[in-house]
Amino acid sequence: MIGLYRSHVLPRLVTALCGTSTLEPWRRRVVDGLRGTVVEIGFGSGLNVPFYGPEVEIVYAVEPEPVASRLARRRVAASPVEVRHVTGRGENLPLDDQSCDGALSTFTLCTVDDPEHTLIELRRVVRPGGRLHILEHGRSPDRRVAERQRRFEPVQRRLAGGCRLTRDPLGLVEQAGFRVEWAEARYLGVPRAMTWVTAATAVAPA
Repeated sequence: MIGLYRSHVLPRLVTALCGTSTLEPWRRRVVDGLRGTVVEIGFGSGLNVPFYGPEVEIVYAVEPEPVASRLARRRVAASPVEVRHVTGRGENLPLDDQSCDGALSTFTLCTVDDPEHTLIELRRVVRPGGRLHILEHGRSPDRRVAERQRRFEPVQRRLAGGCRLTRDPLGLVEQAGFRVEWAEARYLGVPRAMTWVTAATAVAPA
């Protein structure tokens, strides 16, 4: 039953929760500025695809869940941008060194088993001077909210496929050596423990 939930129900639930109109302006903003060859980890059902502009030539879509990939087919088919599905995970990208001009992660660093290594992998495949754009939820700067996040996180992990509430996405990006150019963070609604969201753009070191 747990396997059925994670493989069939959860991808549809994530699509519904992360595909709201509230998030569309944020997705559009973090996709803007990407160009050339882009690797997108946690591609899911392709919710970012409609926002890729003509400057993007190829998207390597990294998504380990087959159901999520099937849910993406309609969006991929309607996109003028070429999308190539890549079998693998963010922690071990099957791409050559410096083979991408940019990378995108939306609501993925909260779930990967090893976010530090995932970001090191993105550094490896993104050329020097290339870009990393993120849209992630994470630990609130409000201590009371952060404490609620800490208490609820075990339940969140079980219900949401390992998703953590207490990671610091911006800190993780900086620790990996990317230079943050722009960042914005705010609550997008209630409950606050679930809705502290950070958007940022960063540059791979030369």
